Amino acid sequence: MHFLYEIFPVFLFFIAFKFYNIYFATVVGIVATFIQVFLHRILFSRWDKKQLITLAVFVFFGSMTLYFHNPIFIKWKPTIVFWIFALIILGSHLVAKKTLIQHLMENMVTEKEQVPPIVWQRLNMAWGAFFIVLGAVNLYVAYYFNDDTWVNFKFYGITALLFLFSLLQAVYLMRYISKGQIKP
Repeated sequence: MHFLYEIFPVFLFFIAFKFYNIYFATVVGIVATFIQVFLHRILFSRWDKKQLITLAVFVFFGSMTLYFHNPIFIKWKPTIVFWIFALIILGSHLVAKKTLIQHLMENMVTEKEQVPPIVWQRLNMAWGAFFIVLGAVNLYVAYYFNDDTWVNFKFYGITALLFLFSLLQAVYLMRYISKGQIKP
């Protein structure tokens, strides 16, 4: 259910593009992201930083797209968001006691099982590198393919790549966790 909530704005952007155009889809995406951010605030009584970053970038690049009537700005949005995430993830590696990935994922591991710090560092570096590469791939598709191909890549390709990379990370992490040691 959380996955559907997370891709809600992307899904509406995709549908709006398929039925109308990239400019209408941009407006729909901005509105959907606003709804997502405020819905999270209402349901959980706190702001989600990741969603706030996405909203800020979406509003800025979406506004540029609409003002200049040029879709390249909205095509940059995923790249900027991915690179901000990479910067935060890699920065956590340098400034925090625990890496961001460890902070986000260690609650899945019971206290009986300790994942070595080097494993968390590798996962953190892998996620940072993944987001850098994903941003670059998005730009490649944005510049060398038409709008329809880019929107399909944004919806299907990026979603599949994120799922596959998450699965690979889980498999890597499972090597260090005994069976039955993951919290439900």
